[in-house]
Amino acid sequence: MLEQKYEKLQSILRDMGSVVVAFSGGVDSTFLLKAAVDTLGADHVLAVTADSETYPSSELEEAKRLAKWIGAPHEIIETSELAIPGYAENSKNRCYFCKSSLFDHLIPLMEAKGFQNVVYGVIADDANEYRPGMKAAKERGVRGPLQEANLYKKEIRELSRRLGLPTWDKPSFACLSSRIAYGESITVEKLTRVEKAEQFLRQTFQIRQVRVRTHQEVARIEVEPNDMAVILAHRDRIAKQLQTYGYQYVTLDLVGYQSGSMNKMLP
Repeated sequence: MLEQKYEKLQSILRDMGSVVVAFSGGVDSTFLLKAAVDTLGADHVLAVTADSETYPSSELEEAKRLAKWIGAPHEIIETSELAIPGYAENSKNRCYFCKSSLFDHLIPLMEAKGFQNVVYGVIADDANEYRPGMKAAKERGVRGPLQEANLYKKEIRELSRRLGLPTWDKPSFACLSSRIAYGESITVEKLTRVEKAEQFLRQTFQIRQVRVRTHQEVARIEVEPNDMAVILAHRDRIAKQLQTYGYQYVTLDLVGYQSGSMNKMLP
């Protein structure tokens, strides 16, 4: 079944002819880029990464390395989510505004360079999640080959492993804005605070999967259950360090890491 799904993905890509890949360097977009290069050839693929306030510098550097490793032409464009009307207010449609702006940058680039399609890393799992960005893609004719091939995250990780991609077991990642509670305005200062806090936890304690959810002055740390003991063992150091970034209160979420946990706040 897995081989059949990969063959279907290749068939979808062949029918497209040439693609601009919205490339973040995450598990899904890296796999999509690799499949596109292997199927269409590097001359018919362009990876484009949007560098913005919500995208950590460490992820940008990794995206550069991955594109080079895959052998894909790679361009970096400068964008600003905070300049998008409606984005900084952080409504439930935040991701719609973000993806609309991204695709509005990529489509003219596609046309100018003679490519036929813009694709992005939406997957089968996302059909059951709150993903307003999918509406923006549909409105603009941007396609999601992984979802069209009915590929789920666990299958993408396994296929990535078989292809030798270093991202096969990379922790899931989402933009830094996803850490800030809906309805709370997004600012550069808050995004920087989140990035510093998560980087501190990852690098100091080798915690791979971590989110520092922000509720005004409260930091709500999400980690896998197995890592909770590490957080508790170093709670004084962690609390003091995060307070230097501007948090007044530092908490540990006993439920643990959950993708899209802020969506629980939505009706």
